[in-house]
Amino acid sequence: MRLLVLCLALILPLPLAAEVVVAARTLRANTALTMDDLALVRGTPPPGVVASIDEALGMEARVTLYAGRPIPLGSLTAPALVERNQLVALVFQQGGLEIRAEGRALGRGAEGESIRIMNLASRSTVNGRVAGPGLVVVHP
Repeated sequence: MRLLVLCLALILPLPLAAEVVVAARTLRANTALTMDDLALVRGTPPPGVVASIDEALGMEARVTLYAGRPIPLGSLTAPALVERNQLVALVFQQGGLEIRAEGRALGRGAEGESIRIMNLASRSTVNGRVAGPGLVVVHP
């Protein structure tokens, strides 16, 4: 039996050791990742994890990332441009008409994400897409 295991070990290819991107320290959710937050360790990367440091730099953690563990792709998101309770410019555009108002974000979001905003003048709640830092375009 030992001879069979030894023969199979020689015949079957061994997985190549590679480098795996891990969190250098425990990172809380909503933390923007920098070079100090990431490290490379030797090992075989499991499927669905960050393949290179460049892929994770500048991204934001959705959940807590624990030190020494590989970073799953689903746990990263684009950084938020609008924070909850931030004052934002609301823009409504249709045809040649453009209306601007001031609002308060009721959630946080990255570029292109839909969030709820309270119009400060009318106290009504509207939905809009984050178009930039402090700028939300209201859906018609």
